[in-house]
Amino acid sequence: MCYNYPMITHSHDPLIFNAGVNRIKYSKNGSSNDNCPFCDKSQQANIHKVQDDMVWLDNKFMTIENSQMTVLIESAEHLGDVTTYSRKKNRELFRFAFACWQETMDSGKFDSVLMFKNFGPMSGGSLRHPHMQIVGLTCNDGYEDVTAENFSGINVLKNDRIEISLSDHPIMGLAETNISQNCVMSADDEDLFADAVQNTAKYYMNDFMNGRCDSYNLFFYKIDGRTICKVVPRFLTSPYFIGYKIPQIFTNERMQEIVQELRKALT
Repeated sequence: MCYNYPMITHSHDPLIFNAGVNRIKYSKNGSSNDNCPFCDKSQQANIHKVQDDMVWLDNKFMTIENSQMTVLIESAEHLGDVTTYSRKKNRELFRFAFACWQETMDSGKFDSVLMFKNFGPMSGGSLRHPHMQIVGLTCNDGYEDVTAENFSGINVLKNDRIEISLSDHPIMGLAETNISQNCVMSADDEDLFADAVQNTAKYYMNDFMNGRCDSYNLFFYKIDGRTICKVVPRFLTSPYFIGYKIPQIFTNERMQEIVQELRKALT
C-alpha cells in the first residue's frame, strides 16, 4: 500500500552556514588552553563590554551569514562551567549575560536575538573554554518554530517568583526543563533564576542517568512577558528528530521520577 502524505510547507528559511569561515576556525582552534583564543587575551578584539574576568566580544568566526555573532567569555578559568562556579560567580555571570542580551535586543538591528550555551561534546560546541553566545539574526525569527506548549509541562516548582517545569511537549526531548520568570526582574530575581539554572544543570551532569550525561545546552527566550531558560541534557540526537522532527519524552513513570529528583536538586 502506498501512502500519500500531504506536503507541509513552512516559511522558515534556513540559516546560511559559511563553510569557508569554519575551515579557518578549526585550523586555528584546539581543545587545550595552550591554543585557546579565550585564554589568550592578545587574540581578543572588537570587545563590547568587560566585567571582572567576563568579556563580551565579537565572534572572530562569523559562520552564520546575515547575523551578528558575539561571544560572552564567562571566566578566565579554562575548565570552568556553570555547574562548577561558586554561587556568587554564577549569579554575576547571569547578570552580565542578561545585560548584554538586552543591549543587543534594544539596538533594534535584528529580527531576533538568540542567547544560548553549549557545554560538552554532544552540545554542538567547538571550544571547551566556558562561554555563551549572543547572536542577532537580521533575516530570521529564531522563535518562529517555538510554541507555547514547548514551555509547558509537569510542575516541578511554582510560586509568585519562579516557575519550573519538565516539558511534556519538548522541542527535541528527552528531559527538557523550563525555568521561567517575569521579564522585569529585580537583582534578587535574577539571582534566583541563576541559582535555579545552575542547580538544574548540576542535576543533569551529576545525578541524571547515574552521571552518564556529559553535555547540556542552555537556551534563553523572552516570550509573552516571561524570561525563560530551557536546560537540555544532550546525548546523540535521535533519528526520529533528525529525520522527522518528532521529539521524544520518557514514560510518565520516569517523568515523575525526574520531577522528584529535580525538586530535591532545587532545594
